[in-house]
Amino acid sequence: MADQEKSLLEKLWVEPGEKFRLKDHNPRDKSLFGDELETKAATAALAKDIDTLQDRLYAEGSRALLVILQGTDTSGKDGTIRGVFNATGPLGVSVHAFGPPSRLELAHDYLWRVHDACPRRGTIGIFNRSHYEDVLIGRVHKLAPDKIIEQRYEQINAFEKMLVETGTTILKFMLHISKDEQKERLQERLDDPTKHWKFNPGDLEDREHWDDYQEAYEVMLNRCSTKWAPWYVIPADRKWVRNAAIATIVKATLEEMDPQYPKVSWKPEEFKIE
Repeated sequence: MADQEKSLLEKLWVEPGEKFRLKDHNPRDKSLFGDELETKAATAALAKDIDTLQDRLYAEGSRALLVILQGTDTSGKDGTIRGVFNATGPLGVSVHAFGPPSRLELAHDYLWRVHDACPRRGTIGIFNRSHYEDVLIGRVHKLAPDKIIEQRYEQINAFEKMLVETGTTILKFMLHISKDEQKERLQERLDDPTKHWKFNPGDLEDREHWDDYQEAYEVMLNRCSTKWAPWYVIPADRKWVRNAAIATIVKATLEEMDPQYPKVSWKPEEFKIE
């Protein structure tokens, strides 16, 4: 692993068992990267590398990678998917966006719909929001009793450990933006007619609970960053920094997984195509 990759992972990683505070981490931090244009070019190269590694993962067909993107409204979950996985072949990548649960989903345990969306072997699965909504929205808006919310942290840890033990590597990214940056992005959606469809009046209600959500995120990070599925907190006010950081970690993780093309039982030189 290159020194820059190691330094980035160490800085953004939420170390299991240690107290983490969001206010100690600047959402506008760009210290791990140099020039913006050079970084964008490097990110584009990383996206191609991810495609090559994903091709090997698909051919190998025995393991999977799950990428979880979690963050407040406008934090850049969609932009991350476009910026990091734009070069990756669609055959081996799935994206699942979690909205409010349906009546059928509510009739099951809260992890039922999540397990169903996990990536199959050989693929990369991307969650736009995730099962962590059940300890974020659920906690802030009191959608379940406190006792139930408390139980979910360890249930989620156990669920993720089971996925890891059965062949799925998990990367969890919390996209950390400032309240001022969110204001600018929401205003942009109001000012630009082509982005009106992105604006949800309900986002303003959630914005009124900003401090409550920050607290809920801290609890989530502290309770659910584990050795088998750690959290990374990504400074997301600058989109190019966000994309560069996540692309670097995804590539490094796939390289660590080191998927291999399967060996065939026949000899290519024995065949001739007329």
